[in-house]
Amino acid sequence: MGFLDNLKKAVSGTQTTTAPTSSTEAAAAKAAALVGSKAAPKKLSPSEVEEIIEAKVKAKGNPSNWKVSIVDLMAALDMTSSLAARKTLAAKLNYSGSDADGSAEKNMWLHAELLKTLANNGGKVPSDLL
Repeated sequence: MGFLDNLKKAVSGTQTTTAPTSSTEAAAAKAAALVGSKAAPKKLSPSEVEEIIEAKVKAKGNPSNWKVSIVDLMAALDMTSSLAARKTLAAKLNYSGSDADGSAEKNMWLHAELLKTLANNGGKVPSDLL
């Protein structure tokens, strides 16, 4: 089974049973295993979340600075990353600061909260945030 098949299974929440043939496929297979359960989401470690996002970024084939950029992180997760979308996401994640929309501080907060949300939801973006 190829890398893209494994990634599709990771995104759709189904598991793969075929052994991966490359390190990229191994990351995708691990991501699939981590998010494949239908039970309550397992809280993931930061490194597990990173593996899931890296697999998504690699599948897209575009350069990404998702580790520090909220715009790139949202794009990696197939989320709209416009200013309006970030304002909405900040409201949904209960941003209570007074920084202007688009400020570095607010964007850094939003980035950290989105990663925390991913970790708490088994590597998936909750549907209410999409």
